[in-house]
Amino acid sequence: MWSPRVALLFLALALSQPDELVEAAGPLKVLGLFPHPGVSHFHFFHPIMKGLAEAGHDVSVVSHFPDKHPVAHYKDFPLTGMDKLTNSVDLKFFEKRTFYSHFQEFFLLYDWGKQTCNLTLRSEALQQILRRPGRFDVIIMEQFNTDCMMGVAHQLQAPVIALSSCVMMPWHFERMGAPLIPSHIPALFMAQSQHMNFGGRLANWFSTHALNWMYKLLSVPAADAMVQYKFGHDVPSVGELVKNTSMFFVNQHYSLSGPKVTPPNVIELGGIHIQKSKPLPADLQRILDNAEEGVILISWGSMIRANSLSAAKRDGIIRAVARLKQKVIWKWENETLPNQPPNMHIMKWLPQRDILCHPNVKVFMSHGGLMGTSEAAYCGVPVVATPMYGDQFVNTAALVERGMGTILNFEDIGENTVMRALKKALDKKFHDAAKVVSHSFHHRPQQALHTAIWWVEHVAHTGGAPLLKPSAVEMSRFVYYSLDVYAVLALVLGSIIASWVWLLRLCCGSSAAQKTKKD
Repeated sequence: MWSPRVALLFLALALSQPDELVEAAGPLKVLGLFPHPGVSHFHFFHPIMKGLAEAGHDVSVVSHFPDKHPVAHYKDFPLTGMDKLTNSVDLKFFEKRTFYSHFQEFFLLYDWGKQTCNLTLRSEALQQILRRPGRFDVIIMEQFNTDCMMGVAHQLQAPVIALSSCVMMPWHFERMGAPLIPSHIPALFMAQSQHMNFGGRLANWFSTHALNWMYKLLSVPAADAMVQYKFGHDVPSVGELVKNTSMFFVNQHYSLSGPKVTPPNVIELGGIHIQKSKPLPADLQRILDNAEEGVILISWGSMIRANSLSAAKRDGIIRAVARLKQKVIWKWENETLPNQPPNMHIMKWLPQRDILCHPNVKVFMSHGGLMGTSEAAYCGVPVVATPMYGDQFVNTAALVERGMGTILNFEDIGENTVMRALKKALDKKFHDAAKVVSHSFHHRPQQALHTAIWWVEHVAHTGGAPLLKPSAVEMSRFVYYSLDVYAVLALVLGSIIASWVWLLRLCCGSSAAQKTKKD
């Protein structure tokens, strides 16, 4: 029989040990929806899903990238038969860029999103998920160009956590109740940092609002058509469904991308893909250890094929490397490289993060992708960035603003320009700036993966974390920015001014009439 004292003791223990109570509730059923075929995107998502499985939760993942060595509780539902969707980029596409290229990229993403949604909604992998008995506790999905997956979440009736493998896009802010401020938040496709001159702010303002408007005008109706074809016409518009997003995990960190004003339902997890270092292959270890003058790493990521460079640009890089004292390691997809100098080593695949953190690595020549940029920030290595598409421009601008990077435009690649850029990045001030960024990137209250798992469990156990949802999500932007208030104030002020003008005219008219009467 319980005494009041025992009851109070039990209550005190329960209140002081919330983590144990969460565990007692049992493992969660978590669904991951990742229809986009970009492997660099999935590098941000996979650690979260794997971490949840390792924490004992039942994880189901729909993606193009089944885990080769899945841990317990992790089950893949592979997306197959999608040969139309490419996973590589030919560099010839970037030979002639224009000032409106970022709008062309938007249409590329728009078309890519339509194909991805159409194929995923019809896939056997998704059908298996929809046929599964039982309810998911939380759904984790990428919100990039595939908001059609919100229609799936609507059918499954589970809280949604969104992921973005890059900084937030213009259409992400409104759905999370976050302020969209073009004066200091650069748009994804813009080569701007947080400090912009008037011309930069004008271009950023126009691009931000134009891209946001284009997304609502084109992408949302396209997603609606596919979702309603699949699930029926009573499904709400995805433009409304995205407002039910409980939380947003973003692959950014203030030390690199700059501080931003965001509500508590937006969580920064930049660098979550960076795991414990692994031993380097013996040949790489020898090259790095024996490089008395240091090493320069050249890698343009998983999607850009360096071997698609024009002969002129390729030879320009080779001639510049031949003039360097440093050894150079280049991620090159072919077995051979014409005119390869003795100080250059080519490899089809590189353990990029483990190479970058070797103390002999002096400079990273990159395309400015966020994964590689984050690894450079983590390891404290200066960057020569050659942005080509997407968020690479805004990532590069952030590196330049923090003093740890310099830009080499793709169209300017040649022997002398490569040489100048590398010599500049080898300066000690770039090294010192990179170490400052690295210190902030490392020192956090909690590891990024632990933060992600905590919030996933919180969203699941609170039924979507409703207390975190800002009321601004349901407001129109007109009301959010108090434009209605400004309109009323302008009307009142205009009325006062008009009244004074009318009184002055009346008084002046009366005085003139009296003067005329006297005359």
